Amino acid sequence: MNKMPNDVIIACDFGSADACLEFLDKFKDEKRKPFLKIGMELYYAAGPEIVRELKRRGFRIFLDLKLHDIPNTVKKAMKVLSGLDVDMVNVHAAGTIEMMRAALEGLTREDGTRPMLIAVTQLTSTSEQSMREQLLIDATINDTIAKYARNAKEAGLDGVVCSPLEASLVKEACGKEFKAITPGIRFADAAKDDQVRITDPARAREIGSDFIVVGRPITAAPDPVAAYHRCLHDFLGEEI
Repeated sequence: MNKMPNDVIIACDFGSADACLEFLDKFKDEKRKPFLKIGMELYYAAGPEIVRELKRRGFRIFLDLKLHDIPNTVKKAMKVLSGLDVDMVNVHAAGTIEMMRAALEGLTREDGTRPMLIAVTQLTSTSEQSMREQLLIDATINDTIAKYARNAKEAGLDGVVCSPLEASLVKEACGKEFKAITPGIRFADAAKDDQVRITDPARAREIGSDFIVVGRPITAAPDPVAAYHRCLHDFLGEEI
């Protein structure tokens, strides 16, 4: 099991490297550098160089590309991503146990080290109704997430991405050491945006989240640093 302390991860969903770096300049006086998520938008706009630059600046990186392809392709892609020295990376659990095992094999370096590897269960924008009607999955969303989590554990992964509402379910299915990484975080007094299955940072901690991924409540806040501090306080109990 790849161990890493619980934390707040800021989703850097920006359309350019310049926009991302300008945002992160607001945190230049922080004693602890935030853990950052780089998703498809920024990675496709700026490429691997943005990862290298942020690593040079001392940030930890969750590279959120959600790989989902045939096992051999995912294995080879993960070998490339492992060379970027990211701290966390993910695949889609729907890609099967075989694919997840291939991802793990590709991600593991010759010395045995590797980033933390997690699998997406169901996106937080997916409702049970859309899962049934559009994906033709007849099982309940909870049963599906528990099964995908067990598959990820069987494949040797460190945890899964799920909504905070399913974090306790994942722990029950896979044990306390299996990590629950939860987007869909909003402050209690904020808008839901396009998320369906959401909660606030304090409640996420209570129901078993190990990492929370927070985007617009921080990046679109009038004072992003204050919003980040609020997340740290509510989720980790840290006083800033």
